[in-house]
Amino acid sequence: MTSRFEDHELRGLEQYSRDGKNGERRKESHAATSWPNHWGKHVNTAVFQKQLDSILQDFVAMQRRSTLKDLSDLPREERQALVTRALASIHRITGKESAYASDAARIIQVNPALHVHTTSIMGVAQALRDDLAAGYTKSLVEIVHAEVFADFLEMAEHLTESGYKDAGAVIAGSTLEGHLRGLCQKSGIPTVKTGTTEPKKADSMNTELAAAGAYSKLDQKNVTAWLDLRNKAAHGDYAKYNKDQVTLLIAGIRDFISRNPA
Repeated sequence: MTSRFEDHELRGLEQYSRDGKNGERRKESHAATSWPNHWGKHVNTAVFQKQLDSILQDFVAMQRRSTLKDLSDLPREERQALVTRALASIHRITGKESAYASDAARIIQVNPALHVHTTSIMGVAQALRDDLAAGYTKSLVEIVHAEVFADFLEMAEHLTESGYKDAGAVIAGSTLEGHLRGLCQKSGIPTVKTGTTEPKKADSMNTELAAAGAYSKLDQKNVTAWLDLRNKAAHGDYAKYNKDQVTLLIAGIRDFISRNPA
């Protein structure tokens, strides 16, 4: 029995072949290349779709040169390079714990030689591409996290605008720390110190998450600065920051959570 990813080999990839000699798909509307997040904005997925489109178009071009369904009459190095690109995109877009990555790993586990799995891995890439276009890649856990943290950040924003910048900074910073713990759980990073039940500090989690590739070094630096402002508020150093900085803090944390769902 084939998975729903492998079923795409016939449906989606044949559609690529029918769309024209260059393997170009029909242009899709803005609604198909973005989905609303919980800040009232849209997360644009067009750049991810473009990555996958490039890989799938190369696959179609290889199909046209081959007389065999598994492309085994084409150079091994060429097939392996295509599979490697597809796996890298799947991991980059969805992470290594996603259903797409897991299905790809299951396929490769049968035989570690990447070049023999070209058609199957392209099926996974096609499934991901279609789900991105339809906006189906957000998990229920991510949505719940986003809604909860959005509520706290709105509270922090309201307090700050009402003249209570210190309370706003503490709530925003605590929201960030809670999100870091969620990202650790998502990435398989322990949230307590080794051999104890003592929770790790936010700075430690930030360092480990960046080292694990959960987000960029630039994000790590921003998180460090945000945690520093939160600590100033929590320790009563109220004169060391102003309302505008707290407003920027909240906006930065909101954007960070939106781009890095837990």
